Amino acid sequence: MTIQSFTSIAMRPHRSVGRTAAVAVLFATTIACAADFPVKPIRIITPFPPGGSVDLVARLLAADLTRTWGQQVVVDSHAGASGNIGTELAKRAAADGYALLLNTLPFITNQFVYTTMPYDPLVDFVPITVGAPVTAVLVVHPSLPVRTAAELIALAKSKPPGAINYASSGPATNPHIAGELVNYIGKISLAAIQYKGGGPAMAATISGETQVFVAPSITYAMPQVEARRLRALGVSSLQRSPMVPHLPTLSESGLPGYEFVTWHVFAAPMGTPRVIINQLNEAVRAVVATPEGAQRWRERGIEVFTRTSDESLAYLKVEVGKWRVIFKERGIKAE
Repeated sequence: MTIQSFTSIAMRPHRSVGRTAAVAVLFATTIACAADFPVKPIRIITPFPPGGSVDLVARLLAADLTRTWGQQVVVDSHAGASGNIGTELAKRAAADGYALLLNTLPFITNQFVYTTMPYDPLVDFVPITVGAPVTAVLVVHPSLPVRTAAELIALAKSKPPGAINYASSGPATNPHIAGELVNYIGKISLAAIQYKGGGPAMAATISGETQVFVAPSITYAMPQVEARRLRALGVSSLQRSPMVPHLPTLSESGLPGYEFVTWHVFAAPMGTPRVIINQLNEAVRAVVATPEGAQRWRERGIEVFTRTSDESLAYLKVEVGKWRVIFKERGIKAE
């Protein structure tokens, strides 16, 4: 045996000890950092413009967590490409818990309509929690002579395909999917007009540029309905909402079986220490667990977060499978 090979063998235990020591130091440092977390402001990146359900949920969450931690939690909007721009920004952020993502259904459905994607929802992110379901409202411009979903379907069938249009906040976004579900169940062909977010889509319907819109939340839609700028036809849940008990469900008013209640995902870049993920999950669930906290969210038409990180990941995997089939059947693409 040469001196060189003997030296190599002799050094192996020392290298192993060195690696073990390094891992121990890293683990201890992570635990120490988590114990002090957070020590500076946190960003919640939202990939859609203000005015939609993502913005609403993020601002509620930011306010609650700011009160809990005594550290400022800010909402940072980066809209574009149906959420891809802001989501990619969150993916590239440091995996330390100080830059997080709040997204909704396009987080997983964009992969079915875009040829290339800047992120993989199940590979590039760790879900902190999934929940905060929101009920939408189907609204129309007052000039459209319909007052129920059944009347809308009858009117659409009496006209050429595409003669009536609906506003969408971008390909594969919640209003787009909800609008296509109206087409699918009603066996009609409303034409999708794409806008860069829920705010512009709502404004287009108020102005009469578009005629139909599935508004992303009850609290978002009803002020415009009460001001008679829009007319509400029904809510997207299977049961009537206690917030607007006078409004029928779309299922009972002409679209049997219609249900579109969206969820929201609160996530961190992959590589964020598990101890910080768990700490974030516990903080979110704690702020909405009190009667006062839950009431504050429900007054805005939003149920609270309830899932653990592992439960959220399992839920997202099921959703990916479900929506892959639906998008393929409907042929929904980003055009």
